[in-house]
Amino acid sequence: MPPLTAPLVVPLMAPLGSDLAGKAALVTGGATGIGLAIAEALARHGVRPAIADIDEQAASRAAERIAGAIAIPMDVRERASVEAGFAEAIRRLGQLDLLVANAGVSTMRRAVEITDEEWDHNFAVNARGVFLSNQVAARYFLASGRRGAICNTASLAAKVGAPLLAHYSASKFAVVGWTQALARELAPHGIRVNAVCPGFVRTSMQEREVAWEATLRGLTQEAVRADYIAQTPLGRLEEPEDVAGLVVFLLSDAARFMVGQAVNVTGGVYMT
Repeated sequence: MPPLTAPLVVPLMAPLGSDLAGKAALVTGGATGIGLAIAEALARHGVRPAIADIDEQAASRAAERIAGAIAIPMDVRERASVEAGFAEAIRRLGQLDLLVANAGVSTMRRAVEITDEEWDHNFAVNARGVFLSNQVAARYFLASGRRGAICNTASLAAKVGAPLLAHYSASKFAVVGWTQALARELAPHGIRVNAVCPGFVRTSMQEREVAWEATLRGLTQEAVRADYIAQTPLGRLEEPEDVAGLVVFLLSDAARFMVGQAVNVTGGVYMT
């Protein structure tokens, strides 16, 4: 007697990121830290990355260690620099399919002592830089008919206000709001926009923050790092590669139905 029901056939899944092969990406702040880890991860999936950074020498060094990568000088605070950098990347790579708006800065001070210059600097890089790079990329995607994808680097501090980082938190909250609004506008055109929210990531930026926080809180730097780890259920500091894996996912077809998300990658520090 034949079986009453047909056997379940499970379709084979393509390897994560396999759809990215042959695409071109621009990564701002790509010379070091999280940005460099993202560029390297994308390259491993067959993407040709343009490493855009204000530090031209660091961008060149990074590009030399990644097959198919190019270095692009870019100051994300300045529209002319962003537009020129995108134009050069598209000319040299022949196309652009992906943007990772990762460039970021921080300073640390008690809220009542933050200077106008510190506030403006954090917003110029963290918020305006995302706005400018996203807008230029979106205009290119729309004009060329490409179904591109954008991933912005926000922060744990974009989900919960961080003491001593009020100005930084405000700029990263702005990134999440911008990501959601832009995603709603671009999704009908098949262009996806998302963000990642890293936690306590071991980078040169964190080294500076640890020193600042130790001074402001009257602690040793070792105690500050121990506090970061104690807040992290996974029990260790985050590595740039932990963020890069999520970015690859969000840019790939595996996340094809995700738009306007600000996805936590914090080791459990923040869970909602």
